[in-house]
Amino acid sequence: MKVLMVADARSVHTRRWAVSLQERGIGIVLFSLYPSPDNFFAEKDIALHVFDLFTYKQYRGIRALTGMLSGHAAAVSQLKKLIRNESPDILHAHYVTSFGLVAALAGFRPFLVSVWGSDVYEFPDSSLINRLSVKYVLRRADRILSTSHVMARRTSRFTGKEIAVTPFGVDIEKFKKITVKKDDTFVVGNVKTLSPKYGIDVLIRAFRMVKDNNPNLKTVLVIVGDGPCRNEYIGLAEELGMKDDVKFIGKVPNDKLLWYYNSFSVSVSLSDSESFGVVAVEAMACCCPVVVSDADGFTEVVEDGVTGFIVPKRDPSAAAAAIQKFINDPVLRDRMGAAGRERVCRFYEWNDNVSGMISIYNEVCDGGRS
Repeated sequence: MKVLMVADARSVHTRRWAVSLQERGIGIVLFSLYPSPDNFFAEKDIALHVFDLFTYKQYRGIRALTGMLSGHAAAVSQLKKLIRNESPDILHAHYVTSFGLVAALAGFRPFLVSVWGSDVYEFPDSSLINRLSVKYVLRRADRILSTSHVMARRTSRFTGKEIAVTPFGVDIEKFKKITVKKDDTFVVGNVKTLSPKYGIDVLIRAFRMVKDNNPNLKTVLVIVGDGPCRNEYIGLAEELGMKDDVKFIGKVPNDKLLWYYNSFSVSVSLSDSESFGVVAVEAMACCCPVVVSDADGFTEVVEDGVTGFIVPKRDPSAAAAAIQKFINDPVLRDRMGAAGRERVCRFYEWNDNVSGMISIYNEVCDGGRS
């Protein structure tokens, strides 16, 4: 079986799906609308074809509009040519926006589309044209896939079709509990892109409260990731008198995250929105308890009071109070950490998730279309 994926070559999610499916015997060809920043796909012996679509965004006004229209038309033409050359069994677009639109306009069947998050949570609400575009792509799709049940419910606002849930879990052999040398420091950890929607500012303010409530406890906030708000958040930490207590690690390779999760006393993610919550799943797989906001994706993967605590969005006081429970009770940290690992193994084991995707592919190839 050969699957032509229309997806972002830069994304770790694209890379995980492509590599894992190929390792299971699925032929993968990738068509990306962004260039890859490295030789990842060549090293994995996966054919990568790039149409650099979004160069039009450097322009303004009419030039940007004409660039967008001509760029999408050229991308469709390029994808059609690739389909003729590769003769795939399935066309699978990841992301409903331009990736899904270009794939839908190519006219190949069977056509699958996976929704990822902002493409159904934010993009359709920004304009009528965007909303109509999402509806068009979903109408053209033979199967619609979502990484979570909550996102499937959101997607159902734009289609009456059945939506299959294909979780984006973790490899439990790579994300697990390991021995990490620690002192008596209580480590609050976060792994996220440093952008406004992920509530890093709320976390920094919550951590200030934790420090104020525990003057005799050595505490540190470790933030793993990079993004446009890095300098803003560094400034906030300094403004709150925590220049030396908040560590900005920057972006680290995915295979290095294991060490960080195991060094955290608690993993805290206070996003304004989440379509799935993979960072919580990764932390729980490492037996690290979590504190998360009540963003949709987190409420699905975290069992409140069992694997961690769910707190209201944009509420640093509630987050600080939840963190305090783990400071007061180390046994609670161990118990919830173990429960988190058990939950991940039951619902979010990556090999099971890949098997589920392959089952859908087999069903589609056998003629079972929705």
